[in-house]
Amino acid sequence: MREGLLGGGAMLLLSLALAGCNRADRRIGQPLPHPGPMAVAVLHDSRGVEIGRATAEDVRGGLRVALDVHGLRPGEHGTHVHDIGRCDPPDFASAGGHWNPLGARHGALNPAGPHLGDLPDLVVGTDGRGTLAVNIPGATIAGLLGGDGSAIVVHAGRDDMMTDPAGNSGARIACGVFAAG
Repeated sequence: MREGLLGGGAMLLLSLALAGCNRADRRIGQPLPHPGPMAVAVLHDSRGVEIGRATAEDVRGGLRVALDVHGLRPGEHGTHVHDIGRCDPPDFASAGGHWNPLGARHGALNPAGPHLGDLPDLVVGTDGRGTLAVNIPGATIAGLLGGDGSAIVVHAGRDDMMTDPAGNSGARIACGVFAAG
């Protein structure tokens, strides 16, 4: 059941998470009447090769993060927004832990989770390309860029959506720092 829920149906997971919202909140993710600031992150692999880009923008009720990558191994890859806006290769440990201002546990399947930075798995096709778009309720560009900034990190394996600190998703294989754009 896990593969069907998270493999092809990552958005189903997000829909279930939002199902308890009241009617007024069902517009989460719709564009704002006057577009606000945007943040952009250019992702690089551990060798410094550019492999994609992420964007983030305020939307009604939260933050929309979109990711488009190429040149990655096919399969599912854990993807997270990290707490520090640094991406020092080769292991990207400088990005710190997941963006977690509320002190939650890791994963959408964890009763005490998720972190704000826990995103659905990025699914990469046999052509090495993958895209992901997700709304993070309650998050903002100001929060994303505040403090030490933030980064987006792609991991080598899929995220089990439960285990602290990163869902057993393996090594960090790509990273990009969000900057106002």
